[in-house]
Amino acid sequence: MSGGAVEAADGGPRCPWGLAAEDYLAYHDTEWGRPVHGDDALFERLCLEAFQSGLSWLTILRRRETFRTAFEGFRIAAVAKFTDADRERLLADPGIIRNRAKVDATLANAKVLADWPAGELDELIWSYAPDPAGRPAPRTLSDVPAVTPESTALAKELKKRSIRFVGPTTAYALMQACGLVDDHLADCVARGGGR
Repeated sequence: MSGGAVEAADGGPRCPWGLAAEDYLAYHDTEWGRPVHGDDALFERLCLEAFQSGLSWLTILRRRETFRTAFEGFRIAAVAKFTDADRERLLADPGIIRNRAKVDATLANAKVLADWPAGELDELIWSYAPDPAGRPAPRTLSDVPAVTPESTALAKELKKRSIRFVGPTTAYALMQACGLVDDHLADCVARGGGR
């Protein structure tokens, strides 16, 4: 899948991954690469990208609603109050990824972020958005990086602030998913918020 955009059933060209599974199409067309703001919304994306680490995004996408229920909508203030009993409940929940390190990181990160002023997570993450004028539109999937200097710097800053389980690759996936960068292929109908 290193080629360019592929024609979908509706005739519109899409990034090939957006057509790899039925569940991907709506996510590709309406969410991925669109700007996401708000501390809780970004906390959710940060957590889900961490849970995705080493797995297919499709695995997370198909369980997203269960994750939202299990983590009380990823409201930072609510997750920060989770107890050891909540942790055990999460580790026993077959509807989410029951990885102890990822669950523990999510709970620890919520506790850290609960002490930040409102808007600080949003401001911090978006401060690493690269200038779009300096980024040519990717023509093929092989033109899309897995890590950038910005994602490396963001991961380093988050780690410095005690945020766990976010390396440069996970940080870049977050940047893509939340619209800090537009990595839809040049010919994709969703590029620039197209659909």
